[in-house]
Amino acid sequence: MARLAQTAGLTDIQREILSTVRDFVDKEIIPVATGLEHRDEYPQQIVDGLKELGLFGLMIPEEYGGLGESLLTYALCVEEIARGWMSVSGIINTHFIVAYMLKQHGTQEQKEYFLPRMAAGEVRGAFSMSEPALGSDVSAITSKAAKDGDDYVLNGQKMWLTNGGTSTLVAVLVKSDEGHPEGTAPHKSMTTFLVEKEPGFGEVRPGLTIPGKIDKMGYKGVDTTELIMDGLRIPANRVLGGTTGRGFYQMMDGVEVGRVNVAARGCGVAQRAFELGVSYAQQRHTFGKQIAQHQAIQFKLAEMATKVEAAHAMMVNAARKKDSGERNDLEAGMAKYLASEYCKEVVEDAFRIHGGYGFSKEYEIERLYREAPMLLIGEGTAEIQKMIIGRRLLEEYRLQG
Repeated sequence: MARLAQTAGLTDIQREILSTVRDFVDKEIIPVATGLEHRDEYPQQIVDGLKELGLFGLMIPEEYGGLGESLLTYALCVEEIARGWMSVSGIINTHFIVAYMLKQHGTQEQKEYFLPRMAAGEVRGAFSMSEPALGSDVSAITSKAAKDGDDYVLNGQKMWLTNGGTSTLVAVLVKSDEGHPEGTAPHKSMTTFLVEKEPGFGEVRPGLTIPGKIDKMGYKGVDTTELIMDGLRIPANRVLGGTTGRGFYQMMDGVEVGRVNVAARGCGVAQRAFELGVSYAQQRHTFGKQIAQHQAIQFKLAEMATKVEAAHAMMVNAARKKDSGERNDLEAGMAKYLASEYCKEVVEDAFRIHGGYGFSKEYEIERLYREAPMLLIGEGTAEIQKMIIGRRLLEEYRLQG
């Protein structure tokens, strides 16, 4: 085995893309990631490099200027990028969720208008579902859209918006009562709006404010923000798909892609943690020999490597299921749940192998130790994943008669 997490059955093009991305990660991301992260600095040079590689158009169809690659290719690229620095994978993740939602649900005019510029990296996407008081309960959304002539007027506050400052297009989920009378199920009265804006902070278009970056424990560099709508006027042709009331289903379809992405990020961070742990274990000596020669450390390395392999296999399976056109909420939920939990455990074991030095900011594992917890809650907590998994299992194994 050359290294962990190899993927069987890839095409020559997929292998070439992954090799290019891995080289970029080794040369352009890993050497600078920790310094940028400690300064909470947006990695503009890295993003420009990803743009030159064409990664912003990886999954966008060729007819719109993209590479037309599969979710599997995208997930494997994310795995490589997260291995270098998880924040960079976050920058492209929300972009791709919006591009995917446009590809699957947008009108022809919306596809032709947005996708070519998204493929070129000229338009950067973000999506906004969460709000300050709702957590995982999407049905509790209070942001609203009211019809006013040919436009809609949006009001409300959104939370945890990745790329909130740097994005120029945000897919925003709000309640829309038009055509959905009182008593309509909450998920049937939600609409996704495509909101264009200027990059930056403050009032980025009339009625839309991005207050500033949220200060976080980890996952730094990438901007995470609130989004405040106060009389934000949006034309009707910016309703995703052209019809109100479909926003919940559109967002959930995008979130399935996002969960595969989070699983891939967990795999990448875990791989890097294993690399750091196995390397340090061969450099550090105690009691007259490498600590890698102590059975206790070998047991840790064995457990870490097995978890990396298992998480990678489940992530690949979930991506391939989605690519096949089949329903994959069960597989995506399992992959996201396992990969994020295993990532946390592998990172902690690598931290323990480093001993006291793991607590020092001079060592890369300190950064990973602060980044891993975000994966436990991003795109749905472990509890939400287990609820999805449990419900789907009961559908599949329902007793007859």
